[in-house]
Amino acid sequence: MKNQMSLEFDSRSENEAFARVVVAAFATQLNPTLEEIDDIKTVVSEAVTNAIVHGYEQKEEYKVFLQCEITEQTIQITIMDYGVGIEDVEKAKTPMYTTKPYMNRSGMGFTFMEALMDELEVYSKKDEGTTVKMKKRIEAK
Repeated sequence: MKNQMSLEFDSRSENEAFARVVVAAFATQLNPTLEEIDDIKTVVSEAVTNAIVHGYEQKEEYKVFLQCEITEQTIQITIMDYGVGIEDVEKAKTPMYTTKPYMNRSGMGFTFMEALMDELEVYSKKDEGTTVKMKKRIEAK
């Protein structure tokens, strides 16, 4: 089985919940457990929030791009922005690292993504944006 969907939405904080629910609904065709759905919703929230808060610095006139693809029992989630980019991806993936401590950011987004997904790839270029690709295998029940 192969299936795909794409979505583009404004970089507004209220769209984080929308993206999370859309991906969770798309993933249901794999018959995931509630824990797997919660994991997927968490990583989508983290990646979309990163795009809005860090990539676009909360400027609402930009777009966040979301793509999901299911192949066999694996879902791949890609979230992309054309924002400020990440200067040092490895440093950004360090637990507790944040560029916005004054906003009470915990710096755990990439840590959660790595812990909850089977694969995480982050591509970024300063002033050109960031792409986050995550994969999770859902075992057939």
